[in-house]
Amino acid sequence: MARTNMKTVSLVLGSGGARGLAHIGVIHWLEENDYKIRSIAGSSIGALIGGIYAAGKLEEYERWVRAIRKVDIVTLLDLSWGKSGLVKGDKIINTLIDLVGEQLIEDLPIQYTAIATDVKGQREIWIKSGRLFDAIRASISIPLLFTPFKHRGVDLIDGGVLNPVPVAPTIGDDTDMTLAVNLGGPAESSEELNGMSSSAAFHSPLLHEKINHFISRLQRSVTSSSGRDWGAYDIAIQAFEAMQSAIARQKLASYPPDVVIEIARNACRTFEYDRAAEMIELGYRKARECLSQATWQKGNDER
Repeated sequence: MARTNMKTVSLVLGSGGARGLAHIGVIHWLEENDYKIRSIAGSSIGALIGGIYAAGKLEEYERWVRAIRKVDIVTLLDLSWGKSGLVKGDKIINTLIDLVGEQLIEDLPIQYTAIATDVKGQREIWIKSGRLFDAIRASISIPLLFTPFKHRGVDLIDGGVLNPVPVAPTIGDDTDMTLAVNLGGPAESSEELNGMSSSAAFHSPLLHEKINHFISRLQRSVTSSSGRDWGAYDIAIQAFEAMQSAIARQKLASYPPDVVIEIARNACRTFEYDRAAEMIELGYRKARECLSQATWQKGNDER
């Protein structure tokens, strides 16, 4: 029997690297509790997970990412050695295409918008049509790490540069609720994060370290005159995340959604994709805390 009491949702999935795996947990909780996702707007990792969900392949992606600690992830890095970015990103995208299949945005059963940044034009770009993985590749192009992606003649970089929590594309949606997931929430203590063991949080091999070691080995194979400072990439990522957190607060104040799920910015680092299980569980728990029936009913009564 079809359920008629499902609450419709416009889902906004923010940027924030590996913390974005929490989006998977949020989606699971929504599906298990009679919420129907009608539209998705995503930036960076939010565009990736949102697009894969809209394509009906989230289960396959989740199995893959949960196993990523058993795979030498650095094989997915196609180094460019160029001035515009460290990684071309083709291997990662092609791996995801093999997993999900080629998709056109206009053929997806859920309205979908990926956010990218036209860095020369200093404006955000909303991608609502064309090849899904072109939109994703543009949206995940973290400055300095990934090379920009040329889309319809324009060089695009990460959507989080200008809009890390893209609520605006959902304005006008005919849904019961707009729900935003902000991955740049206030830092929490290890006790508050809860559910992540100290051994997993502080002693597991970090994907970031694996990447650095791999890069160091390659660096020794090229001429020493390259003069690259690999630590600069880590500093750049930290600066980028600080900027995203500040912009996210401004965006959420300008376009307040009905509900915001906050994922602490220190829940994990940008490249800790080996902590998928923890992040998925964190997203599920945060969704449960924010969207219990009592909380949502109270929000409705106050309006």
